[in-house]
Amino acid sequence: MIAQDIYDGEIRTPMTGPKTPKWRQLADEVRRQIEDGTHPPGAALPQLKHAAEGAGVSYETMRAAYKALESEGLVRSVKRTGFVVLQAPGRRRVTRGTTVARDPARGYVFPAASRPDEPWEVHGRPFRAFVPAPAQVAEHFGISSGTETLRRRRVTSPAGEPPFQLVDTWISPDAVADAPQVAEPSTGPGGYLDRLEEAGHGPISWSETVRVRMPDREEAQLLTISTAMPILETTIIGVSARTERPIEVTVRVIPGDRVELVSELQRARSARWPVTPVKPKK
Repeated sequence: MIAQDIYDGEIRTPMTGPKTPKWRQLADEVRRQIEDGTHPPGAALPQLKHAAEGAGVSYETMRAAYKALESEGLVRSVKRTGFVVLQAPGRRRVTRGTTVARDPARGYVFPAASRPDEPWEVHGRPFRAFVPAPAQVAEHFGISSGTETLRRRRVTSPAGEPPFQLVDTWISPDAVADAPQVAEPSTGPGGYLDRLEEAGHGPISWSETVRVRMPDREEAQLLTISTAMPILETTIIGVSARTERPIEVTVRVIPGDRVELVSELQRARSARWPVTPVKPKK
């Protein structure tokens, strides 16, 4: 008889290691079917009840398999439809710099996930509205959370690709009062940033933070992803030269399976080659 050990509820043997859970085996099989086109993008997977009966497993085991695929971004749960196969996105490797450039034809150009001449498109219609400011934005503007604040929202992607990013630009109430055109459908040549600087807030300076979090239901719907798919969030804060206070906050969210950031590491003066050999401690 082969010796066996119990570890975290799984049987291990010296030769075979942990036994693969049934739900994982099912997820692997459905993933192969997605990859070979048996379940093409846009198709609904077999209903959980029927899939479970066909595989001879419980409903919960089959559901665990589908949820695993959802967390990988392969499928999305759609109300009254079930789990739908998503279009496989291309992953972009982005060397993200820290330089804000200026294009005479467009205005300010921020570090982006594409080259400057790559054509992008808007999904749906960009829209603007005065909505309650979330705590993160309210804190930057020095206003109470929930204060009605201008938000300009758009969903964009490289031409011909599924939604790549959701961009929310929040503009402080004081800044809207100084430059009313920033709340109009068209903000004019150079966009809202030029209007803010013309109103006396220039030159604006910016800082950026990056974090990973889970999307809320609305974000997932707009980006056509599962709520189980982590998103990359970048927040750019624009500070007025006149008031030295934030006047605009732009929050960009990108599905975690769409992009990976690349940094070119530089040697400091102390690390210049040839290096000094490390001396062992006595």
